[in-house]
Amino acid sequence: MTVVYTLTTKLRTKFKEPFGILIQGSFDKTMGKMKELVEKEKPPKIISVGDVVSRNLHDHNINPQLTIIDTKFLRNRNIPEKVSAEKTVHVSNPQGTITSEAIFATKEALEKNAHTHIIVDGEEDLLTLIAVLYAPENSFVVYGQPYTGMVVVKVTSEKKAQVEEFLKAMKPLEKLNRKKTV
Repeated sequence: MTVVYTLTTKLRTKFKEPFGILIQGSFDKTMGKMKELVEKEKPPKIISVGDVVSRNLHDHNINPQLTIIDTKFLRNRNIPEKVSAEKTVHVSNPQGTITSEAIFATKEALEKNAHTHIIVDGEEDLLTLIAVLYAPENSFVVYGQPYTGMVVVKVTSEKKAQVEEFLKAMKPLEKLNRKKTV
């Protein structure tokens, strides 16, 4: 496992803001609005990041082509996997980082049409960025906004450019290693 990006304090604050459309409300309300969006927009792919939002999408028959989960809710309560997938991939991705294996698994899953689950040992949140970067345009990347609802990111060239800027602002591995040796 190679850490490629590490979250900075400045970006940690920025990432608390929704990166797309915030849909507030109960699970039933947010899923109803999500169904309307899917019917209207007909995204080529739906990607979910996070256990609760992924489970709720599946429970409401909105089946993401890719789910990225860590089987935890708010980093401590274990959530068992309920939904079967055509392919399941396990990756390591420590909290506050993005690893090369997580990037590769996400990119590979999005290049295929198989219903895939990526199960993360660590934290999946930042993989939202990687999903936006590699998903086809007009796809939806959906993640939970704790205690509020969920966020739907419609993948556009502008969103991809924003992701690239975020990744440039993160501390790449080389900078971290140089800092430690100086």
